[in-house]
Amino acid sequence: MEKPNFIKSYTDLIVWQKGIELVKTIYAITNCFPRSEMFGITSQMRRASISIPSNIAEGFLRNHRPETIQFLFIALGSCGELHTQLIVAKELNYLEKHKALSIIDELTFISKMLRNLIKSLKK
Repeated sequence: MEKPNFIKSYTDLIVWQKGIELVKTIYAITNCFPRSEMFGITSQMRRASISIPSNIAEGFLRNHRPETIQFLFIALGSCGELHTQLIVAKELNYLEKHKALSIIDELTFISKMLRNLIKSLKK
């Protein structure tokens, strides 16, 4: 797979950088969740958030375009998981509505960026 000259590493990708910021946000908010949820929704949300930039990185390091696209789709799937988990956290009153909506907005932006990257790689 040919990569543009200005992108030397997956860390140069804005979508990966946004993914890292999202991980930090998720860790911060889940620190306030009940201790009884440590192995429940807290763990699920943390794993889903980490999966987003991790799969972007793994996909970028593959030198075969179909594999790269496959890993980007996995990252996109993790966005869907995290979106659902944010709604559940809000419904369980672990997360205030405005905070959940703010994070969902970030997640929607990341999802759009992933879709656009996938679309560009399919050309």
